[in-house]
Amino acid sequence: MPTTVLTFIQTYLPGFKGGGPIRSISNMVEALGDEFRFLIVTADRDDGDDEPYEIATGPEGWKKVGKAEVLYLPPSDRGLRDIWSIMKTVPHDVLYLNSFFSPDFTIKPLLARRLLGYGNKPCVVAPRGEFSPAALALKRWKKRPYIAAARAIRLYGGVTWEASTEYDAAEIRSAIGLRAGDVRLAMNIPDPAGIVSEADYLPRQAGDPLRICFVSRVTAKKNVDFAIEILKSITIPVRFQIYGPIQDHQLHQQCLQKIAELPEQVDVTFMGSISHEEVPRVFAASDLFLFPTRGENYGHVIAESLAAGTPVLVSDRTPWRNLEHAGVGWDLPLEAGVLAFREKILEADVLSRATGREWRRLVRSYASDMAGYRGRVDAARALLSF
Repeated sequence: MPTTVLTFIQTYLPGFKGGGPIRSISNMVEALGDEFRFLIVTADRDDGDDEPYEIATGPEGWKKVGKAEVLYLPPSDRGLRDIWSIMKTVPHDVLYLNSFFSPDFTIKPLLARRLLGYGNKPCVVAPRGEFSPAALALKRWKKRPYIAAARAIRLYGGVTWEASTEYDAAEIRSAIGLRAGDVRLAMNIPDPAGIVSEADYLPRQAGDPLRICFVSRVTAKKNVDFAIEILKSITIPVRFQIYGPIQDHQLHQQCLQKIAELPEQVDVTFMGSISHEEVPRVFAASDLFLFPTRGENYGHVIAESLAAGTPVLVSDRTPWRNLEHAGVGWDLPLEAGVLAFREKILEADVLSRATGREWRRLVRSYASDMAGYRGRVDAARALLSF
């Protein structure tokens, strides 16, 4: 019998507003779903939505989604007793939690684990970048006391921690106070379907502005306001399109004020949410991906940009480093300020005009070399094998 992995995650397919964690789990399921049985418990609606998915409105019970079986929970069925009942009645070999702070999909399963006496059953917790300095700074007044309380009562006692990179592992150890042996490294599995063909690229025509995109949630952590600030005194024509759900409406209003102050040769538009399937086409129609994030434990969207052949300009707070040396973009410290980022945008403008297709071929080749698909699948398999 295959190992059964009972997985809790805040949002899952067909949702997409939850960003990278959805891709992390769906790619793992696609890669290992023939070897492991994945049972996924999640919300019945996407982040910020009032209406449930269509698939969640049919008959109650587990639904087949790809190679996984998914149980969609409405808000009324996410109490501690509900979670306790699921864990008690659903046989499983490994408990897999995809957050540190999620009340419904991490804290309650851990409390139920305690109540059921499952302390010796394998449990993997993937914080998904929640311990980065930028992430911890958000609602710090709430997060720090919870971390202290969870450590005091050993709520996470005996769990195995999953890290995507060594940077991620160091942040987990720093926040929780762990020994090296308590963290397993398993880099995120890339999505083979995210690679677009060279024919999908829309070449930049003479007279076209530099086409820059931003693809992520509109939140303080993703730093889209800084991205707009970079363009404030740019001297070249730029078309900057921002794709992603608006989750911080106050920040969105601040961004609109910044946009109103931009020079006339800079066109900035909020394009709204797009599905994961649409993302590769957005990159194929862009000359540069601008993503000055305040912190990513992996950065699926960066990998997707590179796989599409689109060079990237990102902060140095992701695992994607030494990009300029590789010739595929730049990773700059946010402390360098807008001028440093602006200089690279001007450089990207020149390169995309002079060597557009050649540059993109180099980027795609780099993405292919970095993917290391088989090694990452092996690491994920080891993570769930106890």
